[in-house]
Order: sequence, then C-alpha cells, then structure tokens
Amino acid sequence: MIQPVLDPSLLETLVRIADALDRLAPPSTGPVTFQSADAFVWHPVPPHITPVAKVNAVDLSLLRGIDQVRDILTNNTERFAKGLPANNALLWGARGMGKSSLVKAIHADVNRTQYGSVESDPLKLIEIHREDIESLPSLMAMLRASKYQFILFCDDLSFDGNDATYKSLKAILEGGIEGRPENVIFYATSNRRHLLPRDMMENEKSSAINPGEAVEEKVSLSDRFGLWLGFHKCSQDEYLEMVSAYAKNFDLQIDEAQLHHSALEWATTRGYRSGRTAWQFIQDLAGKHEVRLGEKQ
Repeated sequence: MIQPVLDPSLLETLVRIADALDRLAPPSTGPVTFQSADAFVWHPVPPHITPVAKVNAVDLSLLRGIDQVRDILTNNTERFAKGLPANNALLWGARGMGKSSLVKAIHADVNRTQYGSVESDPLKLIEIHREDIESLPSLMAMLRASKYQFILFCDDLSFDGNDATYKSLKAILEGGIEGRPENVIFYATSNRRHLLPRDMMENEKSSAINPGEAVEEKVSLSDRFGLWLGFHKCSQDEYLEMVSAYAKNFDLQIDEAQLHHSALEWATTRGYRSGRTAWQFIQDLAGKHEVRLGEKQ
C-alpha cells in the first residue's frame, strides 16, 4: 500500500495551528481551591475560577464624600460575612465616585477586621463580567455547598437594545426555584438606577399592549436589589478633601494651598470632579515627586 507523502510545508503549518490552539485553550483546572486567595475571577467556558494574587483596592479610609453609602454597605457586608441575612446591593450613579472601589475596599476591610488571619475562613470576592451573567447558575451551583461566604461582583452592569439577559438575572437573584444560595450575595455597579436606558424603557412602553406592565417588568430588575446606593457628583470641597487624604496617606510633601490649586487646575482640564479625578491627580503628582505610591500605603 502506498503511503501518502505530506508536504513538509503543510505539516509545519498544521503544527503551528495546533500549538496556537493549545495556547488559546484555557488551562485545565482541578477542584476549586478557595483557600488559595481571597478574590477570584469567573470564567464560564470551561467553567472555572482563577485566583487574583493582589486585588486592585484602596484603603477604605481613603474613600471620601460617600460616608453614608459606605456605612450602609459595610454593615450589610459584615452581617453577610457572619452568616446573617443581608441584601443584594446595586451601587449606581455618577462615574468615578468610587462605586467599584468601595466594594473592593469593604471586602478587604471586613476580612481584615472580622477574620484577621489567612488561616480563618475569609469572605471571598468573585468578579463576574457583564457578558457572562447568563452563566450565573453554573457559578452559584459551584458555590452552594462551600463553607465560605461569597460576594459576586459585577462592575458596570447595564443592558441595551434587545438584550434579554436581564430576565435571566431577575430569576437568578431571587425568582428561581432554588433561589440564591445563603452563602452568596450579589453586588453590582452601574451608571443607571434601573440598569436599563430610558429610551429602551420608553420604546417598550410605546409598543406594549399594556405600557404599565412593560415598564414594570424593566423596573422590577432593580427591585431584586434590596439596597440601592446612590453616588452623586462631588462638590469642590469634597474633591479637595479626597486630594488631601491621598496626599497625607502617601506622605506627599507639598503646601496645602499649592496642592489644592494644582488639584483644581487638574479637574478643570478634565471638566469633571470625582474620586477618580483626585486619584489620577495624585498619581501625576507622586510621579513628579518621585514617590512610589505602593510603598507609602
């Protein structure tokens, strides 16, 4: 029998394709080891989580101008960490005012103050991306039998156009037959109070047989969150308070009057005052003064 001869150049191409596919494929994972970290990222295909070695978080004391929502979310998280009843939370409002930073900071603070050591059973933070919301049932099934408490965190959650994923989220949060596991809570941030753009809600209202019911279905998604925590644009005084707190924390040696003058100029060039603007200003200032922020925390 004559064996076919494979063109060497074709063989080389096939080998390169196979190597590329191996690199693209997610690594195989064994049983989930939640002891390996305090924070993880969820990947739905294939279903697995990856540990986060160092969470990008700031100290809770550095978040200024949001005292009321900070205290409410901290109390809710502390109760949940103790295994007591707690609510899902939607952090909504102005951009750059510390919504996602607050979730990460409270997670770290509760672990530090309530548990105090890595040998304890710390509260776990798992980030799920907006586009993976439909895979929440798989993730919850993985977490249901665990001894740990989990915050599922979705940053910048919103829905547009004909996206019907919000219906799945409604059922997952409260309405499913199994319900939300007692050891799981869902925190989300969004620029929208009802997670859906106003024009989307108005379109549904104008085309529905019963306009009131159409809008009610949309609004009922945000109703699944027991806590609605609003973040609003900061005043000039609050902005300068944030800047001063950062400068003091990182031991930036600069006259306060000059610090505030430079900070206001920085905000003016961006046309917006927020916690994010204050942090970006401090990074620029620290660079000019050759201060490494990580060393000063």
